[in-house]
Amino acid sequence: MIFLTVGTQFPFDRLVMAVDKAVAEGLLEEDLIAQVGREGARCRNIKCVEVLEKDEFDKYVNNASCLISHAGMGSITVALSHNKPLLVMPRRKKYGEVVNDHQMAIARKFEELGHVLAAYNEKDLPNKIKELKTFIPKPRKAEPEKVAAKIAEYLDSIRG
Repeated sequence: MIFLTVGTQFPFDRLVMAVDKAVAEGLLEEDLIAQVGREGARCRNIKCVEVLEKDEFDKYVNNASCLISHAGMGSITVALSHNKPLLVMPRRKKYGEVVNDHQMAIARKFEELGHVLAAYNEKDLPNKIKELKTFIPKPRKAEPEKVAAKIAEYLDSIRG
């Protein structure tokens, strides 16, 4: 089973409809469950639910062979902590999906590090779905010392 989640704050119909189309075209043969957000897209080819309680969400994540999501840090963190292959598609400012393109930067960085696959638009999605079937994410190692050093460096810079 593949689990598609767009987070809980806003629908992400562009991603949901692109995945729905991929299912119709036979690119995804596994069952697919989509959590689409309140008033999100209505799918023709996949089972959609608006919002899931945490226990049910966790059940889908645990049972999924892989995940598809927006490029939000919460979704990426969930996938990495469960060692699940993840395909992300960033929400974009130009479509009114976010206020800036921070998800583009997040997707690029996590893809560069080998943690996720990223489709930057609907045209990229079919090829990335094919890659998802064999993608093995690199584990993410927490490095709190490096984070603390960066924060200290920044604080020193603003002290004057």
